[in-house]
Amino acid sequence: MDQLQTPLLDQLILHNMKQPISFHVPGHKYGEIFPGKGREYFTSILKLDATELTGLDDLHSPEGVILEAEKLLSDLYKTKKSFFLINGSTSGNLAMILSALEENDLVLVQRNSHKSIMNGIRLAKAQPVFLSPEYNQESQVASGLGVATVRAAIEANPEAKALILTYPNYYGMIYNLKEIIQLAHEYHIPVLVDEAHGVHFIVGEPFPPSAVSLGADIVVQSAHKTLPAMTMGAYLHYNSEFISLDKVTDYLQILQSSSPSYPIMASLDIARSYLGTFEKKDKQCLLRRIESFRELMGGIEGLTVVENGTGDPLKMMVRHQKGLFSGFKLQQLFEEQGIYAELADPFNVLFVLPLMKEDSEYPLEKVVDKLSVAIAREKGGSYKLDGARHHPDNSHIPFSGLELSYKEMASREEEFVPLTHAVGQVCAETIIPYPPGIPLLLPGERVRLDHTERLAYLIAQGAKIQGGANLNNRMIKIYK
Repeated sequence: MDQLQTPLLDQLILHNMKQPISFHVPGHKYGEIFPGKGREYFTSILKLDATELTGLDDLHSPEGVILEAEKLLSDLYKTKKSFFLINGSTSGNLAMILSALEENDLVLVQRNSHKSIMNGIRLAKAQPVFLSPEYNQESQVASGLGVATVRAAIEANPEAKALILTYPNYYGMIYNLKEIIQLAHEYHIPVLVDEAHGVHFIVGEPFPPSAVSLGADIVVQSAHKTLPAMTMGAYLHYNSEFISLDKVTDYLQILQSSSPSYPIMASLDIARSYLGTFEKKDKQCLLRRIESFRELMGGIEGLTVVENGTGDPLKMMVRHQKGLFSGFKLQQLFEEQGIYAELADPFNVLFVLPLMKEDSEYPLEKVVDKLSVAIAREKGGSYKLDGARHHPDNSHIPFSGLELSYKEMASREEEFVPLTHAVGQVCAETIIPYPPGIPLLLPGERVRLDHTERLAYLIAQGAKIQGGANLNNRMIKIYK
């Protein structure tokens, strides 16, 4: 199939060229009654913000241009079926989990997974067994799973109905996914992969292989993270012999809006075409520019570029050379110069670089100049890290479950206790540093000392935390 084609976008443009007069939703009427404030920014996009009109197809029962666009996506990734998602990867993660699991089913899940994975398991009322990730010493973040950990978990829980993985992690790190998928399939266990940050992997080496090509049953990708798609635009790829396609389709209709955004869908069409026409010359140019940018960043006095091994070239971590500043402080300094990174952690700042083509323009050299100014202005600052261990130490626990089932949690009373008194208690709320959106504590998990240490540190650094209704007062909710 011709990946230059953008059937949905073309049909929306053709519809707009007819100068339609709207007596249908949405209420802005192609922007005609949009208020003056913000109008100049919205005018063009609102002309494409239509609804399920004649010729524009229906996301939930596609038979025209949306179906054609999804077939182009499936052709690109070589899948049995691929779907557009307009409620983000979250909707895809929920759909694949609910399609694979029934109430009380046992499921193996990578512990450093996104909150949407944990929420999906909770909605399914399944029994999670959490698999502890390995710890990357260079970057000081949790990475992926070891094959030995997965093997031990499967042997201890051969009745597991699914294995849920995150690949790559937020920082672009990968692991031996191919062997893990093969191992799970030997036990007839389907493998569900949250590949939110790997939608572009199919451009080939030195980018890692995609979970789709490695044999995963269902893969969900956030197109908007590294492709030119609008926020909330995502893909779901189906290649399973174990999970019903009808179930996946049904849950996507349940979980996604019945009024899907045509601008988001059109951007998914564009993003697929952009990736499908990514040529060898584009990749060569991209890699040269990334290497040059890394060298220039590494040349900034006081800044170190952290190596992430064989991970994603679009992810770049930096930290202060001597550890004088935390990642949070560096992020603050960068933002004062108008440079906004993806996230900060106690040690690093993470940049998500653009997937540029040969003719793309991006002000990378200007960024280096601005960051040089940011570091120089704070030379000799007094923000030195305290050297405490801030990463949860679960390396000695290869896999574990919840202390309480979801049914038991529903009947338990809750109370707030000081963080210092919470160790050994069972957590009753979800606490999520965001980004990256990986829960530090889940309801039903037993609180450990390293949990409370990390929480205290993150609060002191002003990190964004979702959940934890009373954390500002150093209180945490537990089950009595």
